[in-house]
Amino acid sequence: MDTKAAILALMAAWGVGTCTSLPALAQDADAAPTEEPSAESGEDNPLLNRVWVKQGDDSTVPGTIHIFLADGTLVSDSCWETYRLSTWQQVSDSEISWDEDGMTISADIAALSADELVLNLKLLGGDEEQRFSPASVPYLCPDMPK
Repeated sequence: MDTKAAILALMAAWGVGTCTSLPALAQDADAAPTEEPSAESGEDNPLLNRVWVKQGDDSTVPGTIHIFLADGTLVSDSCWETYRLSTWQQVSDSEISWDEDGMTISADIAALSADELVLNLKLLGGDEEQRFSPASVPYLCPDMPK
């Protein structure tokens, strides 16, 4: 999944452009078969190319999501903020990092499976654990408390 496909998926989740029915990935019928997917495409890494929704009671920014794309793009969003595209990298099997407002955020991967992602962010104010689960489809942002 490339960056454009991820943005289209986000827009579809938000209900933007529901009147158009474009495929997520267009493919030319006359095109030659593509190469076999590699490990870099995310086939073997459950972190990649999934919409991860932050779990827990975060009343200040509900519906926080991260999408770690195989091309090194991180899509971050919440129900109440504008989306952000950042560069990210997998430093090792147990550590990732990304750029946020000119600063590098490092995080240890405490747990990673098809059903769960637990990150220990190394922040200036101290470490912070964040838990994520895959988004269910369809996904709607929770109501903002009044």
